[in-house]
Amino acid sequence: MRQGERDGDRAHEPPAGWRAAVGGNVLVLGLVSLLNDASSEMIYPLLPLFLAGLAPLGSAAIAIGTMDGLADTVASLVKIWSGRASDRARRRKPLTVAGYAFSALTRAPLALATAPWHVVLLRAFDRVGKGLRGAPRDALIAESVPASARGRAFAFHRILDHAGALGGPVLAALLLGGWLGAATLWHRGAAADAAPLWSLRRLFVVAAIPALAAALLALLAVRERPGGRTVRRTADPARETPETLPRRLILVLAALTVFALGNSTDLFLLFDAQARFDLGAGHVLALWVLLHVAKILPGLPGGQAADRFGPRRVILLGWLIYAIAYAGFAFAASPGAVVVLIAFYGLHYGVVEGAERALIASYAPALARGRAFGWFHALTGLASLPASLLFGILWAGAGRSIAFLTGAALAAVAALVLLVATAGSHRAAGEA
Repeated sequence: MRQGERDGDRAHEPPAGWRAAVGGNVLVLGLVSLLNDASSEMIYPLLPLFLAGLAPLGSAAIAIGTMDGLADTVASLVKIWSGRASDRARRRKPLTVAGYAFSALTRAPLALATAPWHVVLLRAFDRVGKGLRGAPRDALIAESVPASARGRAFAFHRILDHAGALGGPVLAALLLGGWLGAATLWHRGAAADAAPLWSLRRLFVVAAIPALAAALLALLAVRERPGGRTVRRTADPARETPETLPRRLILVLAALTVFALGNSTDLFLLFDAQARFDLGAGHVLALWVLLHVAKILPGLPGGQAADRFGPRRVILLGWLIYAIAYAGFAFAASPGAVVVLIAFYGLHYGVVEGAERALIASYAPALARGRAFGWFHALTGLASLPASLLFGILWAGAGRSIAFLTGAALAAVAALVLLVATAGSHRAAGEA
């Protein structure tokens, strides 16, 4: 079957307007992500400070690496199951709602943590919710808009997601500033002194409120595939779903996974800056806000470019930005240079996130779209554990410059794999 047929005859589909790209489920799921990420990002960038208050610095560093690696691994394994389950059930909403609800219920209990392993475990449970919702939600977005609008739809969703991630740290800074005073918030010194544990525990409880609102909005406002194609069902749903994904899609997933192997947790950017320049909680939150502003800015232009020029070209541009930024981090010698590089680095997210999902949707058979997104999220998530471990080991053993340069090199390798994977098929993926 030709790619155009498998993707809903995209070649014969008239270009869709912005209203078709950002209305209905796309808007609702974007608002849900905004609320959930506001909750998550009120907590996440402050976890290194919280862990430093619970244990010695060395133990806290180990906990950071373990926490993100374990959390992403757990989420990735769940994503494989959830994508397949949504394909078989032909329903995306139940798992999407369940995922947001599960994450919401893990936020407030962080206030009770008294040891690093408590934080690691609760973060892992939080990511189970992410695993439940990720693939069904992306499949629902793909099925709620015309194929010619997917780049913009996914980019718009990611923009609202990052808007929440931007608002979360800002709200956290306002609350902590009110409770501690501005002088304490911007104090440059011991992490525990910069943000006393009692204030962080109080913040974690407040952060649960937008997460619960996100789950409720998803339950009440998301509609089951209102803009998707009607699929004729058989008596046995399992027989409707292809057992193997197309070879070219597998190669595309391989390229995305190679890139993920060089893309360690962004917490290392904060950790590296904090360790080198002795930053306080306010500075850490400011860097995190800057990162998310940079993620938002190129989102809609990136999505529109993916729809117009094809997602492959946009992904390659984003990976080039990433490689340049990581190479720059290797040689950055001042706080000002780090600020500029973090802003530049953040641009690659906005460029590629919509394009990556549009590329997956363009190569995935309609009856296996949930499974395709499940494998996409799973493979890139599973890669985060060795990626973060590799970066940490290189940072400790060979030096920070080698760690950053390795990430840049893996981005270049990923670009080569993507070019090979899509050779001769770029027109099918929407490229002119």
